[in-house]
Amino acid sequence: MEKVILKTNFEDINLVKRGKVRDIYEIDDKYILVSSDRLSAFDVIMNEGIPKKGKVLTKISEFWFEYVKDEIDNHLISTNVNEYPEVCHKYKDELEGRSMLVKKAELIPLECIVRGYISGSGWKEYQQKGSICGIELPSGLVESEKLPEPIFTPSTKAEIGDHDENISEEKAVEIVGKETFDFLKKVTISIYKKAYEYAYERGIILADTKMEFGYYNSKIILIDELLTPDSSRFWPKDDYEKGRAQVSYDKQYVRDYLLSVNFNKQPPPPTLPDEVIKNTSDKYVQALIKLTGKDLD
Repeated sequence: MEKVILKTNFEDINLVKRGKVRDIYEIDDKYILVSSDRLSAFDVIMNEGIPKKGKVLTKISEFWFEYVKDEIDNHLISTNVNEYPEVCHKYKDELEGRSMLVKKAELIPLECIVRGYISGSGWKEYQQKGSICGIELPSGLVESEKLPEPIFTPSTKAEIGDHDENISEEKAVEIVGKETFDFLKKVTISIYKKAYEYAYERGIILADTKMEFGYYNSKIILIDELLTPDSSRFWPKDDYEKGRAQVSYDKQYVRDYLLSVNFNKQPPPPTLPDEVIKNTSDKYVQALIKLTGKDLD
């Protein structure tokens, strides 16, 4: 039985932050990002962990960082615990397969979201306003329809317990400046398009995704996770049909369950049934295998 890790506690390493999913430790000029098996839905952390989830997130991120490295530098140094600072080696069992040694970048406080299809909060906003984040869209679009071109719809980065908030381009420019905004928009869309083509050939529609960036040595680099089932909507290509919600390889399955039991999107969360936990774990692993051709070791 796969051990579920909900949180780590490495007493002699400085814990900087415990996020919705990741525990972030600091060693000199580097971070150790540990992907737990926690699951956050509607910005609320569930009580139960999802087996294998943290390892899947790490493996998929590692794959994509390598795949798009020609687009922009990223923060990944290694996922091999033997190459981590020596203080980490005693925690190898917990770190193995679910952690990354990364450069310590200064976070740019913007969720860089790109949407190729109309779904989720974007679909709700479109129904009300005919636009997403102030971007006017053609009339008559239906749920899950492919957009004429991918759109960049940034949001604020919320603390745990708060909700990320979709914002306009103007607001985003106020937060990060025009030059930085233009660069982030261009590179986010470029990475999305490259990843979309790759995933599509392997039977997955990359409907939307979010990325994070930071400053490192005065340059903008890609940080956090990349194109995972936590940060993206992955739809099976052979089941896709516009005009309805889609089956997915991501945590939308859990969101759908929570909506079915009228969860009010505020803590505390309801208990997740064993079946929902198992099916979610299976979906994450399926995404890994389809995208990389490899299962977890």
